[in-house]
Amino acid sequence: MIAIGPLEPADRARWQELFEGYNTFYERTLPAEIYDEKWEAFQADKDIHALCARIDGVLAGITHFFKHPSTSGPDVCYLQDLFTTPEARGRGVGRALIEAVTDWAKQQNCCRVYWHTGEGNETARRLYDQVAEKTPFVHYRIVL
Repeated sequence: MIAIGPLEPADRARWQELFEGYNTFYERTLPAEIYDEKWEAFQADKDIHALCARIDGVLAGITHFFKHPSTSGPDVCYLQDLFTTPEARGRGVGRALIEAVTDWAKQQNCCRVYWHTGEGNETARRLYDQVAEKTPFVHYRIVL
């Protein structure tokens, strides 16, 4: 059974393992202080938020998200990070986390939830194609 809920203080080390796995997948390395800073922010649960999925009490997935204003309507929710352990994939963990973020966004009166993923992230995209609409937008960025 999958249980979705907030990260608890005792989850700190396991959360970082999963978040490091997420960042490794996207070929980036974060300094230790970023993990410390974000953990504190998730525990405060004000500007950015986190949920986790547990299978039989073991942390099997995480998601990070936040609400922000939109110029074209009500606030929106950006699901920034979603990661599950390899052994949890295909077991409904990612879907359950997306549903939990969607429920949170509805409670916050957001008009939509959106996210990005790598074009080659085929495993995740199979799920995303089932639960969301793929938009025609192309993502650009300027790294500062």
